[in-house]
Amino acid sequence: MADVKAETDKMIANLETATGKPFVEWLTLARSSGLDKHKAVVDWLKVEQGLTHGYANLVAHKTFGSDAGSNADDDLMKAMFAGPKSAMKPVYDRIAAILADLDGVEFAPKKGYVSFRRSKQFGLAQPSTRDRLDLGLVLKGVAPDGRLEAAGSFNAMVSHRVRLASADEVDAHVAAWLRQAWEAA
Repeated sequence: MADVKAETDKMIANLETATGKPFVEWLTLARSSGLDKHKAVVDWLKVEQGLTHGYANLVAHKTFGSDAGSNADDDLMKAMFAGPKSAMKPVYDRIAAILADLDGVEFAPKKGYVSFRRSKQFGLAQPSTRDRLDLGLVLKGVAPDGRLEAAGSFNAMVSHRVRLASADEVDAHVAAWLRQAWEAA
């Protein structure tokens, strides 16, 4: 099962592989920038150092002493999948495992959903009921078809929605749609 720490560790390893620079050097560079606000560091890393948003955000979180938001993220995740919605956690875990294999994916838990970002948001997962998790995807120009339906009033941040009732429904089609949204981001 994917978790925030494992996803963060993978991002750190991928950043080091992609840039040839150890993570500690990125932290030193960010700290020596003279910038003291999270957003300023993220913007600087993106513009001046060429990092994607996910990597820049991770470095900024670590620069300011947080663990990429893991404590707050863990609390949000626990609350999101507490009680009746706990049955939807395996569905989310299957989605997260697929995304963890893609480079530069940032998982950003919110109060009621988890946002997926690369250079911009490309999707989200929301446990909507005790027996349904809605996967929202940004797939502009893609016609709705079968399970891949138009988002409608579900969420304005995405163009499509897939309603999932079990982890088994996170199949090759869902994996392909996730990859397609990730590639477009």
